[in-house]
Amino acid sequence: MAFALLGDHERAWDLFNMINPINRGRSEETIATYMVEPYVVAADVYAAAPHIGRGGWTWYTGSAGWMYRLVVETLLGLTLKQDRLLITPRLPSAWDGFKLYYRYRETFYQLTISMARDGVARVIVDGNEKSDGFIPLIDDRADHHVQIYLATTP
Repeated sequence: MAFALLGDHERAWDLFNMINPINRGRSEETIATYMVEPYVVAADVYAAAPHIGRGGWTWYTGSAGWMYRLVVETLLGLTLKQDRLLITPRLPSAWDGFKLYYRYRETFYQLTISMARDGVARVIVDGNEKSDGFIPLIDDRADHHVQIYLATTP
C-alpha cells in the first residue's frame, strides 16, 4: 500500500504479485512448496529452512481483509463516500485500463476505466460528464454505465 500511495505503482503491483496466493498455485512445484490452499491468504510465508516458501497461518488472520483493501481500495482505487464513488486507480504501466462491475444495493454499475487518448481525465455517468469526478450512487435498480478516462502521465 505504501509504495502505491508513494506513486511507485510498478513496485506495488510487483509486491502484490509476490503475495498473491493464486501465483503460489500455478504449477505442481509451487503447490508442493507452498503447501496451503491457493485460495486463501497466508499470514506467513516461511523463509527459514526446511520450510522456505511454505505458507502458514491460513484462515486465522486478517490478511485476507488487508489483501482486499490493497487490491480494491489502493490499487484499483475505489473510495466509497456515502452515496458517491471515487475511482483513483494506481495501475501498472502495462495496463491500458480495466472493467469493473459494482453493485450498490440493488443497482449495478458497469465501469470502464481507460487511459484518455487526449490526456484529459473525465468521468462520464450514463452519458453525462461529472465535473467533480465522483460517481453518484442511486439505488434505482437500473443498470448504469460509467466511463472513466485517466489522464496520461509523462
